[in-house]
Amino acid sequence: MSRDDAYLLDMLIAARRAAQFASGISENEFRNSLLHQDAIIRRLEIVGEAAGRVSDVGRVQHANIEWRKITGMRHRLAHDYRNVDLDIVWAVVTTEIPVLIRYLERVVPPEGSEP
Repeated sequence: MSRDDAYLLDMLIAARRAAQFASGISENEFRNSLLHQDAIIRRLEIVGEAAGRVSDVGRVQHANIEWRKITGMRHRLAHDYRNVDLDIVWAVVTTEIPVLIRYLERVVPPEGSEP
């Protein structure tokens, strides 16, 4: 597995976990649960951190991934943590993360696969 493939797999795993944590709860429940907020935000940070490590070549190969938005959100969550907008977090985890998961599931080699 290439370095970029490993980071794409990290993105996929973290995105799946974020979606799983959001599954079965309402936006209101999310807003009232620090546990869910922290779990989802942490997974979004990991998605963004892994995205930031994908090479320029990898980014070009997967140009339909919104790299700047993903890494920008990671920076906001990690460094501007006092101003996290839960509306945005909820919108991302319920609308954008499922799209990212579907894409990554098509392009990421399975864990343990050899080139």
